[in-house]
Amino acid sequence: MILGAFFAASIACCAPQAAEPVPAAESPSAAVHPVSGLEVIPLTISQDGKEHRFRVEVAKTDAEQGRGLMFRTEMGPDEGMLFPTERPQARSFWMKNTVIPLDLIFVGPDGRITNIAANAVPYTLEPIPSSGPAIAVLELNGGRAAELGIRPGARVTW
Repeated sequence: MILGAFFAASIACCAPQAAEPVPAAESPSAAVHPVSGLEVIPLTISQDGKEHRFRVEVAKTDAEQGRGLMFRTEMGPDEGMLFPTERPQARSFWMKNTVIPLDLIFVGPDGRITNIAANAVPYTLEPIPSSGPAIAVLELNGGRAAELGIRPGARVTW
């Protein structure tokens, strides 16, 4: 995804979605973000017996995913934005009009992190691709994944 920019052309993957679907269930604690107007849901990253909990905005439509975190000047340490897809596919983002550095966390069909593009540079147009099919991309503040010890293989649930 274009890091808060618009949805770059992504290639649909031939493989069906793997066993454990991870898409969001309706949550009674869901809210609306005051800036984006997007639904905010809980998201957890689990690894090595540790859990990191976040409140993330969900960009569901092409328009929401196209805007993403563009023009935003701040985000809380345990906030982020989730870009889910209906089926696994290669994803590619850029940092066009994105003011803050971000970590792009690509979530594979099994609900585990496949790769992390750490500290993506604001405003760059360089494509940032997934390393394979993804069911979602999670954007966090740049450096947050390393700070928390989050790495490929961690489970992401929402």
